[in-house]
Amino acid sequence: MKNHYYIFILLIVGNSFMLNAQNAKQRKADKLFENLAYVEAVKVYQELIDNDFNADYNKRQIADSYVKLRRPDAAVLYYADVVDQPSISPEYYYKYAQALRGVKRYDESKTWLKKYQESKGNTKELNEILNGDISKMILKDNYTISNVHFNSEKSDFGAFEKDSVVFFVSARDDGISKRKKIYSWNGEPFLDIYTTSLPNKDIYSLKGDVNSVLHDGPIAITKDGKYLYFNRNNYLNKKEGKRDVNETNNLKIYRATNIDGKWEDIVELPFNNDNYSVGHPSLSPDNKTLYYASDIPNGFGGTDIYKVPIFENNTYGKPVNLGPHINTKQDETFPFLTADNILYFSSNGHPGLGLMDIFKTDIDDLLKTIENLGTPVNSNMDDFAFFKKSNDNTGYFSSNREGGVGSDDIYNFTRLKALKLKGQVTDIINNAPIPNATIRLFDEKKEQVAFLETDKDGNYQTDINRNIKYPIEAKHIEYQEKSGIVNTFNTNDVEEIIYNIQLEPVQDVEYLAEINNIYFDFDKSNIRADAQTELNKLVDLMQNKYPQLVLEISSHTDIRGSNEYNEALALRRANATYEYLISKGISANRISTYKGYGETMLAVDCKRCNEVQHQLNRRSMFKVVSMK
Repeated sequence: MKNHYYIFILLIVGNSFMLNAQNAKQRKADKLFENLAYVEAVKVYQELIDNDFNADYNKRQIADSYVKLRRPDAAVLYYADVVDQPSISPEYYYKYAQALRGVKRYDESKTWLKKYQESKGNTKELNEILNGDISKMILKDNYTISNVHFNSEKSDFGAFEKDSVVFFVSARDDGISKRKKIYSWNGEPFLDIYTTSLPNKDIYSLKGDVNSVLHDGPIAITKDGKYLYFNRNNYLNKKEGKRDVNETNNLKIYRATNIDGKWEDIVELPFNNDNYSVGHPSLSPDNKTLYYASDIPNGFGGTDIYKVPIFENNTYGKPVNLGPHINTKQDETFPFLTADNILYFSSNGHPGLGLMDIFKTDIDDLLKTIENLGTPVNSNMDDFAFFKKSNDNTGYFSSNREGGVGSDDIYNFTRLKALKLKGQVTDIINNAPIPNATIRLFDEKKEQVAFLETDKDGNYQTDINRNIKYPIEAKHIEYQEKSGIVNTFNTNDVEEIIYNIQLEPVQDVEYLAEINNIYFDFDKSNIRADAQTELNKLVDLMQNKYPQLVLEISSHTDIRGSNEYNEALALRRANATYEYLISKGISANRISTYKGYGETMLAVDCKRCNEVQHQLNRRSMFKVVSMK
């Protein structure tokens, strides 16, 4: 009895110890999550899930952690279970939908967005995303992109070029002792600003006092090179970074002055705040306006884009939100304004290809359409930090897409002049233009990218991308469908490419001439007035459109009368049809033969036919023999 008692006590103690250990591990995981230490949090949450401890809750936490780490491929695996949990918040429908877009499962994403919409109500942004046509975002512009030489195995982004010097943000370890400080969010060192002088490959840490022990960058530099605006965590004059009530060290924008080639005299801009972030500074071309992103309360969503006027003597006006046309309930970041007043920015609230996409709009007319740049600039992952050189079609953007060197990479882009695809659709027999033919153009994944219609002269044209092979399809109701390939490789030095298409007519004379059937009266072989009208259309086709057309005539009867009689009657009808065509100028050698088939080839096979059915059987028909 005692032994059983001791075993019972041991089981209680053991189970209690295991429970306490799991509870302690749960507290550790949640603390890591609260402190934004997502890399470590994922490891602990996974251990708890493997031990089936608070599995529903921990699956939500690990999925959210993977989203913070920009790992939609991992997040979708857990969200798939999360959305099936009882009484789950509809917000997870949205999270799951966004993660699905990050792995290119667009149809599934829309399914979960609709469920979210049903639960939370209709919104403009949801409608735009649900109605967004992915095919229109694929191969949108003529961009060529390439990985820059100064990417590292860590995060690199936010390239800004001035006077052939590229400034960029990187988490690489440059060997300075302060770089030993690791950012717990993603397990990489804190960000610093670096430079490289093109075309050299040497990389230097920014000279001066800008780089600190916390995050620094991205930047913007005034035209005269005197001032540098940059992001940094809430940290100034080597004091400990300030935190808000939630223990978050927010971002602020600072300004540095160029003093003998070093960036010094750091000052904080007056519209910063300890309780929210202000970041991603970008200057207008005239340097009189500063654009930035902020999660200031009472905006339209997560982070919105703002602008603030810059006055003389480095004073600033009142910040202005750019409004709901640009800003959504989600995040808008990394504004950049070109010399022709085109605003580029990143967003996950407008219809896109994945997580963050790059968009553009006319800053002078904010009611104009916001355009997704499409591939190859945008991908299913995060695409951001667009920068275009002045008076040039080249620049940089950043992305964490597959195939890069590090977690975030900088890409160089060149926007080529639009390649004009032009062509004419003609009849292969007589080279006559074919109006109203439809042209469909596809990308390499068979997604339609253009739908066109030829004009009265058979011509069509559209803008397409270079270095792509486009499947093309031409159709017309009177012609056989034609497919081919438009190859735009090696076209960087030309502005247009010609792709003519010849279609072969369908082998159906009645269809080509748009004629009704040639019918006869009972027991008669004369050509009726209505039949003359139809035969005249055939004459016109043979004389004017296809002067080399050779055809065969076959004539038929209904089932009344003997077989022998009907064969003779059918032959008389065929001969009458033949003679009528000859009388209208058709050469005899263009009618290879005319035959009577009696009742052997009925249009309507009936034993007790009514008069309508009998009439349908009394006819002459035509077959194309050749169309040279």
